[in-house]
Amino acid sequence: MKNHRQASEQPKEFLKSRIEAASKRKKAETVIKNGRIIDVFNQEIIEADVAIEAGVIVGIGEYEGTQVIDAKGLYISPSFIDSHVHIESSMVTPKEFSEILVPHGVTTIIADPHEIANVAGRDGIQYMLDSTEDLPLDAYIMVPSCVPATPFEHAGATLKAKDLTSFYEHPRVLGLGEVMDFPSVYHAEENMLDKLADNHTRNMHIDGHAAGLDSDGVNVYTTAHIKTDHEATSAQEALERLQRGMYLIIRQGSVAKDLPQLIDVVTDKNARRCLFGTDDKHIDDLLEEGSIDHNVRLAIQHGVDPLNAIQMASFSAAECYGLHHKGAIAPGYDADFLLLSDLTNIDIQEVYVKGEMVAKDGAYLHHSEEGTPPGDKLLDSINMTELTSEDLTIKLEANKKANIIEIQPNSLLTKHSCEEADTVKGLFQPSTERDQLKIAVIERHHRTGNVGTGIVKGLGIKNGALATTIAHDSHNIITAGTNDEDILVAVAAIKEMGGGLVVVENEEVVASLALPIAGLLSDESASTVKRGLDELKKGLERIEAPTHFNPFLTLSFLALPVIPDLKITDMGLFDVKTFKHIPVQS
Repeated sequence: MKNHRQASEQPKEFLKSRIEAASKRKKAETVIKNGRIIDVFNQEIIEADVAIEAGVIVGIGEYEGTQVIDAKGLYISPSFIDSHVHIESSMVTPKEFSEILVPHGVTTIIADPHEIANVAGRDGIQYMLDSTEDLPLDAYIMVPSCVPATPFEHAGATLKAKDLTSFYEHPRVLGLGEVMDFPSVYHAEENMLDKLADNHTRNMHIDGHAAGLDSDGVNVYTTAHIKTDHEATSAQEALERLQRGMYLIIRQGSVAKDLPQLIDVVTDKNARRCLFGTDDKHIDDLLEEGSIDHNVRLAIQHGVDPLNAIQMASFSAAECYGLHHKGAIAPGYDADFLLLSDLTNIDIQEVYVKGEMVAKDGAYLHHSEEGTPPGDKLLDSINMTELTSEDLTIKLEANKKANIIEIQPNSLLTKHSCEEADTVKGLFQPSTERDQLKIAVIERHHRTGNVGTGIVKGLGIKNGALATTIAHDSHNIITAGTNDEDILVAVAAIKEMGGGLVVVENEEVVASLALPIAGLLSDESASTVKRGLDELKKGLERIEAPTHFNPFLTLSFLALPVIPDLKITDMGLFDVKTFKHIPVQS
């Protein structure tokens, strides 16, 4: 595959070549004929040739080319952009991730590596920058803004404004990643102001995370020049963000499936301010249903005009992030495009990057060797004290109510419930009849010995326990189960694997998936990870877990103390609305 990325290193030479091809003084390198061009500017279909020179579109009209692509009546669409994604949530390396996305028409991503940064700090960010070089897609990076997400937990690192400044010089860094610490913005705290100001002075982009914020909170964010949000969960929230000048990132991932609730907000008038993001999506979901292509199909199914949906997945996203060379089939834009057989099912026949075919009929065409190896800090990320049954005890007075995390399936939001719970000798006893299980977060970065315990309702398993090092965003070990013995075995297995996911029944590990890179990523192929996830599903069946939502994904977000209502950290039960820890006893 030709590498036209060197064009930025020799702008004059490439510009001359492109102008000569555009003016027809020479044949273009490639010309697409017999295609129907999707015009995202006017929401129309154009029938004309597309000329490409040195990886860039140089003309629409009648052209001759050294190479001719016969589109055979197919639609020529700009390729898709994932406006907000955490690669780590796929559990595979960036190389594996990219080779899955490209056949689904995604050739550009805006990635926030705050998951791995919360484990390994600057080393984690650098690993993601290094390992996203020379991929079959363009990976732009938003530098993590909140490591840790709040001061009410222990992450693997703390990143101040001064720790981030050197990353802003990287050509693929676009700005500051999702600002999720709203209180720090609201109170204009010094460290947050430094991060915001550093990006203002560089005219860089700042992503938001306005979970649960009312219109007054959105006013504060937009005043701070935070211009995107992917956390709207209702049409009213979406409208408030659009009215205040934010770009609305409509999220459809593995846990948060917000598109059906938000999509009716989209109109012909505001579609350019609406984009798609997956945020967090497991590799099995990516393989089975796709990425942004799935979001486009779903939007069309909900009544969005196909040309609007394609514009949102391409030009709207490019415009939001200042990628002026992406998102359209027009002169001066990168020749990143798709050949589609229809505009309803978005059936992708071929995918092109810089004018070169990279995927055909759902298959990636150019497999390569694994890229940047992770350093020792990323491969040795479990640093915890020994966990005992005493660490897991929860004291409760009999006949008194407890504060309980209540899961809402397929949502990051939880409810704060108050219920009576079973006790023996003043200690909480899990009850499958009440659907009340024990949950714990064990600090695994600095050997603090911190163990936060609580009660969770709605996880629904009937026996056993599960545990994982994927616990957003500080990624301590999170575990839940019906008894202490299985929880202890699950945590010990996680420590032995160096991170990952595990299912335990009757003090026996029945399924596991190792994630040795920071406890977040596998060093195996996507297909191997998929098989591991399939085995975990069988393990979940053994402990009679629900099937209408993903228990592991749901569990992993119960440690995120910036999304309402009630969550848990290594320091205990956390009330997101009051932004403070509370006791389990109500």
